[in-house]
Amino acid sequence: MLDSYHLQVLERSMNAATLRHRTITNNLANIDTPQFKSQQVIFEGYLQEELNGKIGTGKLAAYRTNERHIPFSNAGGFAMPQVVSNPNSYVQNSGNDVDLESETTELAKNQIWYSGLTQLTAGHFQKLRSVIEGGGK
Repeated sequence: MLDSYHLQVLERSMNAATLRHRTITNNLANIDTPQFKSQQVIFEGYLQEELNGKIGTGKLAAYRTNERHIPFSNAGGFAMPQVVSNPNSYVQNSGNDVDLESETTELAKNQIWYSGLTQLTAGHFQKLRSVIEGGGK
């Protein structure tokens, strides 16, 4: 059975997949916008570093984008997804770098990933429910 740490990892992964979905759909919505630069979400590498115990090296330190924001810490060490410019994109004559085929492929992969995460999470809560109800007596 999953413990609270693993549930938090699943939650963070689902949040990253949701952010990735929004980022990809934003890229697709701007496919004909001149000078639009596509973005991507970086998360899995950070998560792998966390799972390998490399948290606390300073690479994943929490930061505030504005000093008026509520301070927080990475005491839990959970990887945060990052939205960055797409470095491997081909710029068209209009200055736009959105590639329809690449974006739709990434969207499909992300939907499959999110579906798997929701199934894992639902399975955990179903097992928990079974235990609470007495194991199916």
